[in-house]
Amino acid sequence: MHTETTYNEESRAAFRARLAEKAELTGQLLTRTLDGQTEIPLRLKDAMGYMLQSGGKRIRSAVVLWCCELTAGGQTEAAEIAAAAIEMVHTYSLIHDDLPAMDDDDLRRGRASCHKQFDEATAILAGDALLTLAFELPARQVADAETAVRMIRTLAEAAGPSGMIAGQMADLESEHTANTLERLRYIHIHKTAKMFAAAAALGAIAGAAAEQDIEALLQYGLKIGLGFQIADDLLDITASSQQLGKTAGKDVEQGKLTYPSLIGADASRQMLERVTDEAIGMLKQFGPKADVLRQLAMEMQYRKK
Repeated sequence: MHTETTYNEESRAAFRARLAEKAELTGQLLTRTLDGQTEIPLRLKDAMGYMLQSGGKRIRSAVVLWCCELTAGGQTEAAEIAAAAIEMVHTYSLIHDDLPAMDDDDLRRGRASCHKQFDEATAILAGDALLTLAFELPARQVADAETAVRMIRTLAEAAGPSGMIAGQMADLESEHTANTLERLRYIHIHKTAKMFAAAAALGAIAGAAAEQDIEALLQYGLKIGLGFQIADDLLDITASSQQLGKTAGKDVEQGKLTYPSLIGADASRQMLERVTDEAIGMLKQFGPKADVLRQLAMEMQYRKK
C-alpha cells in the first residue's frame, strides 16, 4: 500500500491540529506536575521547567493518550500520568544527548540547550531529576497497583540499559567506524523505537486493553519509532537548523551511523515508506477507530522538521 493515496493536505492539517491539542495538554500536565513539586531547589527546578516547556511536538505523549482512547474509549487519569512520565524521560535524554561528552550541541528546539542556558552540572542534574521523577509519578499517582507496576516496568525496560541507553552506547561506539545495516537497525530500535513502543503500550495498559491489543499497539509503536528515526536521519542532511530546531548536519560532522550514510537517501526513503506501511498494518484489528494512529504513521513519513 502506498500511503500517499490515503493522506492528503486536508487530512494532514486536521491531524496536525489534533496533535497540537495533545501537545498543549501535555504541556499543562507537565506544568501542573512540576508546580506540585515543592521541595526541588529553585535553580534545578528552573532548568527542569526550561526544558519541559521548550516546545516540541510531544509525539510520544500523544501516542500514549491516543492508544488509551482507542482501547478505553476515552482518556484515563493513568494515561495522563504516563504521558507526563514518558515526556520527562524523553526530555532527560535530550538534555544528556546535548552535553559536550555526548553529541555536544548548543541548540535544542530552537533555543539554547540546557547546559548552555544554565551550566553543565545543572544540566546533568536536571536530566537526572526528570528521569527519576518520571518513575515516581506512576508509583505515587496511579491508583491500581498492578497497573502502576506494569507501567513502571514498561517504561524502565524501554529507557534503560537494554533499551534507549543501549542504543545510545552503540551509537557512540559506531562513530567513524565501519558498520552494517544490522548494527544500524539495532541502534535505531533501541535508541528511538523502543520508547515509541513503550508509549503505545503505556496507553493501552492505561486503557486496560486486552493483551493482544497491547501487543499490536506495541509493534505499531516500534514501527513508527523506526520510521521517525529514518526520517530524522534524512532531515539531518536536507533540512536547516531553523527547521530542525537543532544543529543540522551534526550526523555527518560526527561520523554518525545513519541510514543515508549507509544505504543512501533514496533507499532510506524506500525503507521509511515500508516501515510506515508495516505500522499501519498493525492497526488492522482496530478498524476506523485507529485512524488518528494511521495518520500519525504517515505524518512521520512526510514530516519536514
